[in-house]
Amino acid sequence: MDAPIALLLRLDTPLHKFLLQVLVVLAIAKLAGRCMRLIHQPAVIGEMIAGILLGPSLLGFLLPSAHGWLFPKDGLTSLGHVSQLGVLIFMFAAGAEWDMSRLRDRFKSTVMISLSGMVLPFLIGIGLAGFLYANYAPEGVNQFDFSLFIGISLCVTAFPVLLRIIDDRGYSGSEIATIAIACAAISDASAWALLGVIVATVQSQSITSAVVCALTALAYAWILAFPARHFIASQSVDDKNDSRCLVIIVIAILASAMFTELIGLHLLFGAFLAGIAVSSNPMLRSIVEEKIEPFAGALLLPLFFAQTGLNTRIDMLSGKEWLLCIAITVLATIGKLGGTHFSARLGGLSKPDAWRLGALMNTRGLMELIVLAIGLQLGLISQNLYAILVLVAIITTVMTGPLLGLIDRISKPDLKIAK
Repeated sequence: MDAPIALLLRLDTPLHKFLLQVLVVLAIAKLAGRCMRLIHQPAVIGEMIAGILLGPSLLGFLLPSAHGWLFPKDGLTSLGHVSQLGVLIFMFAAGAEWDMSRLRDRFKSTVMISLSGMVLPFLIGIGLAGFLYANYAPEGVNQFDFSLFIGISLCVTAFPVLLRIIDDRGYSGSEIATIAIACAAISDASAWALLGVIVATVQSQSITSAVVCALTALAYAWILAFPARHFIASQSVDDKNDSRCLVIIVIAILASAMFTELIGLHLLFGAFLAGIAVSSNPMLRSIVEEKIEPFAGALLLPLFFAQTGLNTRIDMLSGKEWLLCIAITVLATIGKLGGTHFSARLGGLSKPDAWRLGALMNTRGLMELIVLAIGLQLGLISQNLYAILVLVAIITTVMTGPLLGLIDRISKPDLKIAK
């Protein structure tokens, strides 16, 4: 009897408990991802759902003692830090996939479709914020920041998840895939720019410091997006110096993230901008896609989903709040699907392709979870509204596959493969 007790006591140390947390999270995340694959959904959706399953809403409800021991409130620091590292790498990879060459052939129409597709869900979010502010804005948050944040949370698109859905649906190489990827990239960049304004405003002590932060951020973004990007594009990379490039890339991610954090923006902005700088070099981009992103996606992102689930208290939602969740989901879908379809038709796309594009752009997924995590961290939204919007992100992402399947069956597509 003494040996098992001694073993359990050893597991109660911070290091052993952290390792056990990682083991449980990865096992459940991969199992949930496999289950999603069986119903023709991207594995990342299962990993998102796994986070909620491990949180207080399910595991904490069914096995409160076990949940309290494995995920104690004062014992999640290490898990949180490692999950943040995963999100940093993910944001860097998202920036590295931001390929400007996709915009050359249809630059004006792509920009118009992307920005027009953002306007309607953004305005819907602003309108919703007027009804939500009194009950769901934490004390001290002004209505302008709250409204802007809700608008952003409804208009964001999950760019990396969208890439995986395009591959799974067999759209890769088609004209609609090219347009969707470009639109999602522009949409995400625009949403992050708006979010940067909120973060700078909330974290600044005065209007002057907010302006200084914004100008510094703009200058830094310009340097990385143009001079640094052109310089990196001219650098030669081969298989012999892969390891050196990996070290330099990691240093660049951390340094850029630290800089944007120091000037008053969130560290994720720095990682995203560093990725955009690297995107100009095909060899570096392939290193990111083949060696860095798989590591982050397989090991680190499930930890972020677990952290999200631990902060999501859907068990505390009332009946009215479940109805509110359904209403927001419907409005968010109408805004993104309808707004994108309308602008896509004006841009010359056929009706089926316009609907496909709208369904793809309605994919919120991980990008919205990251945006919501920033909002919760900054105290812009309440715990209950955070839970509602997390559910909206998951539901709208799950809807994408069935919507595309329905559109394909009705229109009997003949997708034009791009050269």
